Amino acid sequence: MTSEEKKAYLLLKSVIFHYHGLDDAERADLQATADELDGHKELEWANAFIAEDYFNSFERAREYLNGVVGDYPKDRRVMFIETVWQANNLKGYVTELEATAMLKFARDWNVEEELIEILKSQSRGS
Repeated sequence: MTSEEKKAYLLLKSVIFHYHGLDDAERADLQATADELDGHKELEWANAFIAEDYFNSFERAREYLNGVVGDYPKDRRVMFIETVWQANNLKGYVTELEATAMLKFARDWNVEEELIEILKSQSRGS
């Protein structure tokens, strides 16, 4: 993953986690992801991006990510949103706010149908 991709992925994951307030498990997950990606510099950037204007961070992240991730190949866009959904679901559920936020990104990136199909197949497998 390039530095730009790491920034985009970590910003997406972080802004979704912050959507309802970052808890300790989510903070640990972000650190583990940064470890896996060798992306501590990019995570610091994402945290600074959010802290710059916390109240508007989701909409600012949407604007930023639409300009970056929107140009990625479709399978990459799907992978980003699916991986963040899975990470968010580790606590055993995804809140309505989190689901709505991820669906907004999926719609922005023209992968809403793919995300819905992934979620349907996972619910059938459960």
